[in-house]
Amino acid sequence: MNYSFRKATTSEIPAIWEILQQAILRRKADGSNQWQDGYPNPEVILADIEKGIGFVLTAEEKIVGYSAVIMNDEPAYAAIEGKWLTNADFVVVHRVAIADKYAGKGLAKKILEFIEELALDNNIYSIKADTNFDNVAMMKTFEKSGYTYCGEVYFRASPRKAYEKVLARAA
Repeated sequence: MNYSFRKATTSEIPAIWEILQQAILRRKADGSNQWQDGYPNPEVILADIEKGIGFVLTAEEKIVGYSAVIMNDEPAYAAIEGKWLTNADFVVVHRVAIADKYAGKGLAKKILEFIEELALDNNIYSIKADTNFDNVAMMKTFEKSGYTYCGEVYFRASPRKAYEKVLARAA
């Protein structure tokens, strides 16, 4: 399968929202509290796209995944209970979601790989992310992708597990 990762457009919001709704239901079925409070929603997706941080994963031109990718900007990460591996520039990964039909095929890991390429293209060697304490699937994805658990951060008064991956610099 030929995958690509690119910035999303506003015309793709319905397809992205459908994928996020599927992911929200999967989180609920897994017994997770993550994304069970009305977030994320179509307004969040629109804001992501307007800021240029909304990205889609496509398979043969069909949207199969979504993520927000932010350069050097996540205020909640400054107040980590723990310690980040680095203090230099970083890329933040938020709202990783895969369509039901493609779930369990390693595509969240594929999104992280594309984000690594994006970071390196921008001479950034750190990727930081977080997930809910009960999102076992994402925690396993981070671990399989070489991320290190660094501590806790808080979003909307809720603790989240924080991870970082330091990328190798080209020789």
